[in-house]
Amino acid sequence: MLVRSKSFSSNLPKTFHYIPLLSYSRKATRFKDEEEEANEKAERRRLKREDVKEGRRIYLYKSRGQHILTNPRILDAIVRKARIRPTDTVLEIGPGTGNLTLKLLEAADKVVAVEIDTRMIEILNRRVSECGLGDRLTVICKDALKTQFPKFDLCIANIPYGISSPLVAKLLFGGCTFRSATLLLQKEFARRLLANPGDSEFNRLAVNVKLVATVEFLMDVSKRDFVPCPKVDSSLIRIEPQSHIPDVDLDEWWAFTRTCFGKKNKTLGAIFKQKRKVLELLRWSDIGCGQGDNENNGHNDNENDDSDEDEEGYDDDGEVKVEGDGEVTEMSLFKEKVVTVLRAGGYEEKRPSKLSVEELLCLLSLFNQAGIRFHPR
Repeated sequence: MLVRSKSFSSNLPKTFHYIPLLSYSRKATRFKDEEEEANEKAERRRLKREDVKEGRRIYLYKSRGQHILTNPRILDAIVRKARIRPTDTVLEIGPGTGNLTLKLLEAADKVVAVEIDTRMIEILNRRVSECGLGDRLTVICKDALKTQFPKFDLCIANIPYGISSPLVAKLLFGGCTFRSATLLLQKEFARRLLANPGDSEFNRLAVNVKLVATVEFLMDVSKRDFVPCPKVDSSLIRIEPQSHIPDVDLDEWWAFTRTCFGKKNKTLGAIFKQKRKVLELLRWSDIGCGQGDNENNGHNDNENDDSDEDEEGYDDDGEVKVEGDGEVTEMSLFKEKVVTVLRAGGYEEKRPSKLSVEELLCLLSLFNQAGIRFHPR
């Protein structure tokens, strides 16, 4: 008669452990796995070199801003939000391997793609030809910042981060006539374009863009939707040129905003009392000894004009010195003229970061009416 114990485990000592029986040596298997893994890696490298040689694979360079958007859902959303008409000609800058280009060709009449990388162009042309759309695509193999764009209705592009600012400036101030530009930009850069007076991101770039266009936020795009994955997320925006552009000398406007936004959180009174700034304005203006003195071309990018250095005509506190005979110097008179303009318009205690485009245009007009210029004519 067999007697069954209450529990098999209860009859085992507490130090007992179940040890699986191995039909192979762990050490030998580990070495074998490492050897197989090394062989597989070598084979992958060999196949990768062959793919690159045969044009089936391409290296992407982060330093050149080559991040390919691969998410089909995002690509479809870009085309949908761009409001493409069947008769439109679309300008695409940096098409890469053509993921977005193929979507654009399905919605637009023609696509003009500007790409500087010949490797990308080869892949792009091959993919478009395979889809039977080659007759509707024009590829320009040039630097987008240096080439003259043909006529187009819309600009739709995943912009390389490194050329975002000069490219936006070229589209808006380069003589192009178009309905809108739908651009995928670095999220931080897009936020700067979207900023309004009083926002911490409000800056000279936003002011210059808002002078001639309106900017609309469309959607955010995760960095995980790109290959290779960039360090930051992106945002899709739409820029629409305004039908009515203020009648203002753009060189004068750019120099004026550079002066104001060099220290955007200072009061305008403090900005225009700077030692060097008074001297620069005197040289460029229509009054005093500055007539005809155009040594500075007005394109100085140094926006930090504050300095503690003493200059001729100023004391240690930045106040205008008085001649020995008590006669106030010409620069002193000019400085008082600048301050008078600020006070008359109620701008002396205001800060550039809180002023709208209309308010800045009004201030520039007051300065110009007083003969004060920011750029040599």
